[in-house]
Amino acid sequence: MEKQKLNTTVVYILSIVGFLCCCFAGLGIVPAAIAFFIANGKVKEWKANPENYENGNAMNTAKIIALVVLIINALYLAWSIYSIYAMGGWEAYMEESRRRMEEMGI
Repeated sequence: MEKQKLNTTVVYILSIVGFLCCCFAGLGIVPAAIAFFIANGKVKEWKANPENYENGNAMNTAKIIALVVLIINALYLAWSIYSIYAMGGWEAYMEESRRRMEEMGI
């Protein structure tokens, strides 16, 4: 029986997109979570039948990267939510953002 290769490309792409989107109030949590769940499922398949798969360790690495990106996004999302409520709500947050942009000349 020929060994199958686990496709890590999708997981890596979603992880990269999630990492790039973390600066947008943690919205990268969505692609990062999808990447993690895909990788987690594939790692479970690999651990159940390691003789059937050629690159299980590569998928495990992709899973770890997806998890790190997921944690970064979760922390940034929590910080964003905290910042909004600490300033007195969405209106106060937007007013402060507008004021800072005016100071910078934007």
